[in-house]
Amino acid sequence: MTSISATDLRKDLYRTMAQVNESCTPIMVTNSKGKGAVLIGEDEWAAIEETLYLMGIPGMAESLVEGKNTSLDECVSEDELDW
Repeated sequence: MTSISATDLRKDLYRTMAQVNESCTPIMVTNSKGKGAVLIGEDEWAAIEETLYLMGIPGMAESLVEGKNTSLDECVSEDELDW
């Protein structure tokens, strides 16, 4: 993970924000007063929140793995679904 000081971040905040969103790579923001922070793009944060939500549902992880491992021949056609 790339690291940048809070001072350098302040100098070029808008470019750094654009870079994080474009590359989908987080940047560690460090300071001299203790723990720093991590700057991540908005889309990446939304994906993390969704993953945390889904993993909080009992049995969801197993269900997703099972669905991924199911062959398309065993799946129901979209036309067969009663929406």
